[in-house]
Amino acid sequence: MAGRFVRASKYRHVFGKPTRKEFCYDNLHISRNAWDTNLVKANPEYLSVNWESSGGGAFAVIPLNERGKLPDQLPLFRGHTAAVLDTDWNPFNDHVIASASDDGKVFIWQVPQDFTLYTDAEEITDVSPVSKLTGHSRKVGQVLFNPAAENILASASGDLTIKLWDIGTGQAALSLKHPDIVQSLSWSANGAMLVTTSRDKKLRVWDVRAEKPVHEYAGHEGAKNSRAVWMGEHNRIATTGFSRMSDRQIGLWEPGRKDPIGGFTSLDAISGVCMPFWDDGSNCLYLAGKGDGNIRYFEYEHDKFEFLSEYKSGDPQRGIAFVPRRGINVHENEIMRAYKTVNDSYIEPISFTVPRRAETFQSDIFPPATGVKPAVSAREWLDGKTDIPSKIDLESIYEGKAPVEVASEYKPPAPIAAPAPAPAAAPVKKQPEPAPAMRSPPTVTDQKASISNMANKYQDNEEEESSDDETSSFEEISRPAARTSVPVRSAAPAAVAKPPSPITTQPKPSSPVKASPASPPLSRTTAPAPAPAASTSSGVEKTLEEIKQLLEQQTKIITAQSDRISSQSQVISQLAAEVETLKKRVVAGTAGSQEQVERIRQLELELEEARS
Repeated sequence: MAGRFVRASKYRHVFGKPTRKEFCYDNLHISRNAWDTNLVKANPEYLSVNWESSGGGAFAVIPLNERGKLPDQLPLFRGHTAAVLDTDWNPFNDHVIASASDDGKVFIWQVPQDFTLYTDAEEITDVSPVSKLTGHSRKVGQVLFNPAAENILASASGDLTIKLWDIGTGQAALSLKHPDIVQSLSWSANGAMLVTTSRDKKLRVWDVRAEKPVHEYAGHEGAKNSRAVWMGEHNRIATTGFSRMSDRQIGLWEPGRKDPIGGFTSLDAISGVCMPFWDDGSNCLYLAGKGDGNIRYFEYEHDKFEFLSEYKSGDPQRGIAFVPRRGINVHENEIMRAYKTVNDSYIEPISFTVPRRAETFQSDIFPPATGVKPAVSAREWLDGKTDIPSKIDLESIYEGKAPVEVASEYKPPAPIAAPAPAPAAAPVKKQPEPAPAMRSPPTVTDQKASISNMANKYQDNEEEESSDDETSSFEEISRPAARTSVPVRSAAPAAVAKPPSPITTQPKPSSPVKASPASPPLSRTTAPAPAPAASTSSGVEKTLEEIKQLLEQQTKIITAQSDRISSQSQVISQLAAEVETLKKRVVAGTAGSQEQVERIRQLELELEEARS
């Protein structure tokens, strides 16, 4: 039964579209450093790339409009004395970028006005940092700007600390101490909380300004690196990592809950780290693996990741970056754009598009995006103020106007209610569906018949009604069960004489909906009496209420049964997958250990029991 229905989604047909080689960013020297970062970062104007250079560390900044084969000599951003490990763009200023290096320092840079890679000068002039943040004693592996507060930067170091900098003053205002090296970090949408993964296989949620973890859980059990990303304005966290058997996994977490929602989901057995990226506009999670060329994307709905599709490529990526939503091309129905490294020599843009023919703005797939105005200043944030940045209406960008701000209280699901016709049709179509399902079981039919008989008793006792409307509603209930109600009416001899006449003379209506036109003849054959009509009306209302309660009970029972069947199917599929994985590994080895063989037998027994 489950295979007959397709889950409704606006993003079900999203596909990734690669770019031809001549429109990529070619002739690059991407860093070959083994530190686990994304190597590239993007904003609507520029692309930053960790550069393979001699004589100290450097990174390159590439304007997005300068595509093709780039010059052999580029103006680099130099200043570090060791390799650059990570960079991050200021979310509220597209010309400010921070860099982290193996030399233990964090630098802040300003992209020069009208910056270009093509120049007629004989000597290429490199760009120098505008400020240096010193305080870490070992290499700095990650830097990440606060998404809500202005000029607040987090840096994670090998000295087992995360420092929170006010880049305006150059001071480290806060410090978060870890028991092991931090592998990834991600801010909540309001910038008050920070989630980190560490080499000790723990997932921690920090109250940053209190400088302490409010939640700490056991994360992925594998020895390789794990990643975490905060899912925008949702109170959820997505993680990627490895199982003990080195299978890649994905987990969905709720802060305050020690186990992932629904457990860990196994993806595949590829050894490369999975890099997660969250899109708050479409509620989609993108997973790009290091060492493979595929990008999976899932839609978050009802506390589950629903698999949408997968972009497949024969060119493996070692680094990847996604552009902020305010930088996507709304004219092409592009909901997200990624930049992936290929062979450490060029960067290829990948556009994720919703296939539609309409030539107008598609408001249902383009909710407002986070703008460039911070919610709070650095001083306000340090003093404890928390807020979400204002958003911009993408329709104003579509029309070529200046971005129009909308309220910061906007929530991602709100755009569904914006177009009036579509939402109005959706609930109407969904609500009648349970009704046929309720009528199909014989038990419900019997219940309807018995309740209809009860209504007929009320009609036989009172006989008379005061208005055509009341008569019509009464007929809608009594007519479907007219044939089965005859034995019940025999219990009241005084009333048998009159009711059979409308039933025998009008047998044509077969459904409750068509019974209403036949109600006027009944009202004309009965003499109006105000007092009995009132009691009949109350009885009919009571009967209708009982029918409604019975239908609701049946709906709940069927829903519970379908959920139970779905959960059992998931258990069976997981057991089957684990049995197959163990079998393959035992066959691949020489003979397999006795423990593995016993485990396979146990799982096969459990699988047979679950199927039975």
